[in-house]
Amino acid sequence: MQEIRSLQEWQQALTVESIVIGYFSHDKCSVCKVLLPKVEQLMSNNYPKAKLLYCNIEQSPELAAQQSVFTAPTIVIFVEEKEYVRFSRNIGLVPLGDSISRPYSMLFSD
Repeated sequence: MQEIRSLQEWQQALTVESIVIGYFSHDKCSVCKVLLPKVEQLMSNNYPKAKLLYCNIEQSPELAAQQSVFTAPTIVIFVEEKEYVRFSRNIGLVPLGDSISRPYSMLFSD
């Protein structure tokens, strides 16, 4: 997982990677702290070619605002630089995995 702190870093990652999962949270969010390791494990076990990016919305409020993130946790999935799906607050790992699975299988069919 890569921590992103600027809009420029974010844009660069979107242009380089085919699938980007943006994880937006902050240090005071207890749900975020529990969910993040589970999302990291889901990504590494099932979607290793997708890029997981982390943004602390308190340290990078301009990036959060640019992505219309107003609550934590928020996970935004981008496919080919376009927002594909967004999850906020109550995030289930199965729906998250299902949302990544289809574009992932189309882009990275081995």
